[in-house]
Amino acid sequence: MGRKILIVGGVAGGASAAARLRRNNEDDQIIMFERGPHISFSNCSLPYHLSGIVKEADNLVLMKPELFLKQYNIEARINSEVIAINRDDKTVTVRKTDTDEEYTESYDKLILSPGARPIAPKLPGMEKVNIFTVRNVVDIDNLNKFIKNMKTKDVAVIGGGFIGVEVAENLRLGGYNVTLIEASNQILRPYDYDMVQIFHKVMLDNKVNLILGDKVEKFEEDKVILASGKTIRAGAVVMAVGVSPEINLAKESGLKIGETGAIKVDKNYLTDDTDIYAIGDAIEVYNALTHTMTKLSLAGPALKQARAVADHINNKTTVNKGYIGSTAIKVFDYNGATTGLNESLIKDLNMNINYDIVRLILSDKVGLMPDAAPMHFKLLFEVPTGRILGAQAIGKGDVTKRIDIIATAIKFAGTVYDLKDLELSYAPPFSTAKDIVNYAGYIGSNLLNGDYKQVNVDKVRELVENNNIIIDVREVHEFEKGHIKGAINIPLSQLRNRIDEIPKDKPIYLHCRTGQRSYNAVLALQHMGYDKVYNITGSFLGVCLYEYYNDIVSGRESIVTEYNFK
Repeated sequence: MGRKILIVGGVAGGASAAARLRRNNEDDQIIMFERGPHISFSNCSLPYHLSGIVKEADNLVLMKPELFLKQYNIEARINSEVIAINRDDKTVTVRKTDTDEEYTESYDKLILSPGARPIAPKLPGMEKVNIFTVRNVVDIDNLNKFIKNMKTKDVAVIGGGFIGVEVAENLRLGGYNVTLIEASNQILRPYDYDMVQIFHKVMLDNKVNLILGDKVEKFEEDKVILASGKTIRAGAVVMAVGVSPEINLAKESGLKIGETGAIKVDKNYLTDDTDIYAIGDAIEVYNALTHTMTKLSLAGPALKQARAVADHINNKTTVNKGYIGSTAIKVFDYNGATTGLNESLIKDLNMNINYDIVRLILSDKVGLMPDAAPMHFKLLFEVPTGRILGAQAIGKGDVTKRIDIIATAIKFAGTVYDLKDLELSYAPPFSTAKDIVNYAGYIGSNLLNGDYKQVNVDKVRELVENNNIIIDVREVHEFEKGHIKGAINIPLSQLRNRIDEIPKDKPIYLHCRTGQRSYNAVLALQHMGYDKVYNITGSFLGVCLYEYYNDIVSGRESIVTEYNFK
């Protein structure tokens, strides 16, 4: 005798749970409820309809109810909102959103996968602008149709998270004048401030009006008014300030809500009702690195949870090791990926971790390849164990491969010493023989061994303002194209012959273009008796990228004579 299993929510988590349930058992009756008109749509691809990369809104729908029934014998009821859970008699109340008709449906097991809703703060004058959010196919279709018919090309996007940035990018690619407004001092919080400056520059380069550190105060007729007094014209406004877990159904039925404000579940994703599970954006999960509960609105974890629930319902063993949070994003012609902890999170949570960083720039493939480009990589590791804590990578090449390697290493408690010994696939069109991941292991190991000292690019402005001694070891022709103000040019090729020009009693900070030549210079000086020498991580390219956005938008004096991003 089969069981009756109901699923609330028919997108990533719900649809995946349904499919896995059927693979586990052919006899169960499985019914999935989705309050919207579509199930199993690609919500992560929604912004790409605005640029035409995804040409038709219907292309975002991956599976229709009729096909779900034919292929999996799963009944998917669209336009059907579950409005109440009656735990005592194990039924749910369902409202048909197109007719308002209500009915009840019984269950043996119930899975909640309601997702998260966009946060739309109440601000004065909201009725005076055309406000949109992006959650489903209907939302993105409505937005796209509206902006195509509006008289202006001006669109404002509020919020610099993943959705906000992707919407801004695709609107710009679609030919719109885009202003992206973020109240904090950076977009994309999974990236540290020193790394995200690359994306800030990319936004400016692609003519997105990026406004940071300024929040929306109110709206006027087709205008966004900021706290600074700035006025932004906008025929349409996209609200992308974040999401909030859909907990109303669970809360009203008396299920426990966790410390983060999301649904509380155990290691098997069971709520405090032994017949009700919850998965996806609506739940809180265990962060294996912070050792705290957190909310994690990512598709990958939701799919893993869906599989685990379907297996647990069918008495299969499941393992929950927690989550570390791995992400990826494309911003115009640059790619980014992150995993694990970053410095900002460690500080925000007051985590008592002694850590250091590796910050390097390396070609993403052999330099002879026509599409070779610099890859920017940052690794956090614990001192003195070398245990890997997190990483970030940005570049035009395959950053996801590198971050996926680090994510795997974190899952297996890897250290920087392990990275040195990794055997990674190589051919000139794909990577360098010693990959940037290997280099991160070499550098981390060197730092742990005390082989040399470093300062990060975010400290260089202070060094310049304090008139510290900075030596640029690039060749003369490189120096002449742009350099740090006040820097002394002693090329690595001349270093040993000009050693008398370098004092031993003062701190010396060295850099080149990306850090490799200056690292060799640091070691050479140390062998000659210098003990106050530091390598500037990221070197001149890193400094230019770190300083550029704030120089441009603030009008402050640059610390370089000319920017050089080549």
